[in-house]
Amino acid sequence: MGLDLDLSAVRAMVAVSDEGQFGLAASELGISQQAVSKRIAKLESQLGSRLFERRIGSIALTAHGARFLPHARSVLASADRAVAAVRDSQVLRVAVHGAQIADANLMRFYLEQHPDAEIELIMMGPSTTSRDAVIDGRVDVAFARKHWSTHPLPADVTAAPAYLDALHLLVGNGHPLAGRDHVELDDLDALTAWVPGAGFDSEVGDFYRELSDSCGITIDTEHHPGGIGFANIIDRIANSTTLVTFGGEGTTTPWHPNIRRIPIVNPTPSYPMALLWQEKATGHPQLNSLHDFVTGSYNSNAVSDVWVPEPDRALFIR
Repeated sequence: MGLDLDLSAVRAMVAVSDEGQFGLAASELGISQQAVSKRIAKLESQLGSRLFERRIGSIALTAHGARFLPHARSVLASADRAVAAVRDSQVLRVAVHGAQIADANLMRFYLEQHPDAEIELIMMGPSTTSRDAVIDGRVDVAFARKHWSTHPLPADVTAAPAYLDALHLLVGNGHPLAGRDHVELDDLDALTAWVPGAGFDSEVGDFYRELSDSCGITIDTEHHPGGIGFANIIDRIANSTTLVTFGGEGTTTPWHPNIRRIPIVNPTPSYPMALLWQEKATGHPQLNSLHDFVTGSYNSNAVSDVWVPEPDRALFIR
């Protein structure tokens, strides 16, 4: 008789393997780190084997875990296909980057204005982005950067301009820039910004590499033992006199008494968020309404005053 595996525990195991940390896996799954740990412990108990070696600041698969992982992915893929086979075709699956990021805030506003919208929000993470999800067909629509220098979008994914998320500089109150009311983009040269979410092979990491090339700022993507959740990033920056980081204008930054937010001007670097959708979703009534809202509220005048990577600019000019 086979084991009755808990799919939520299997999903937690795959997320921890992909993210390399329990905290980051918890953020992707939208649950607490304690809940992730309990699910992994339950799965290890069922299998009678340890799946992970716990290390300071990270984890690694054991030999048993490495053997189990491809089967776990297969189980989840089968379950997702089964759900998709019976899912109401009127529900639109929309991927966003996380609960605090600008795209999730945009969608919360949209859903408040359209309470009858049949939309399922899917939270993604730094290592598996919204862009990945729409390309792979796991969602119908995503908010993500269209351009990635080494990974062009496939022909069956369409893009429309959605939002330019203006970046501010976040520094601790002991940092030399803490008293400034603004900085210019050229002032970022010789600074070091800790942006651990850019340490993954993704369009986000590509954006920060292009920003570094443009203004000279060093992007540090080290995975600190405290984790790479937004609150942990803010804590570290608040206590540093050398590191800075970025916060988006449309992103909800965790409040901290020792953090100073400084506008960047001449020009303002902005993350170019596009609405991406699968060709098969074209004509979906939920997509039509969302598309009209996003494109209708997009401010095309802003692009003339901001820095975005040059390949992104054409999409955002009307």
